[in-house]
Amino acid sequence: MEYETVTAEDFGKSLRGIGINLLVRDVRRTARFLETVFETGIHRLSDDFAIVTCQGGIFQLHSDGTYHANPLLGLLPENPPRGAGVEIRFYGTDPDAATARAEAAGAMVLQAPTDKPHGLREAYILCDDGYAWVPSRPL
Repeated sequence: MEYETVTAEDFGKSLRGIGINLLVRDVRRTARFLETVFETGIHRLSDDFAIVTCQGGIFQLHSDGTYHANPLLGLLPENPPRGAGVEIRFYGTDPDAATARAEAAGAMVLQAPTDKPHGLREAYILCDDGYAWVPSRPL
């Protein structure tokens, strides 16, 4: 699919499985964070929306304003973390390299790369909206 030119209707009809839409205060800032730290693809970037691709997966960023009629908007906290309790994982992503890029970009590293008993090396990185991004790879 050509993400830069697909219509909203055709894009919506193409979605399958589990989807993630993240509400963020600044779509462009979050897109830069994801592109810099996790080397994601960013498509259809605007102040209100972006399509994010990574390792064959896809998710979306939406600005708070695009949810003006959505029941979730009233539940958002005034201050991050917005996604407390949710980990957004990038499996097959080097946590040491992602953490180095995050630190260089000024992002908060909540947990440095650590070898875990479940067989993964992983780190926890927070974006400005407080979502926890977890790069991990097998030990």
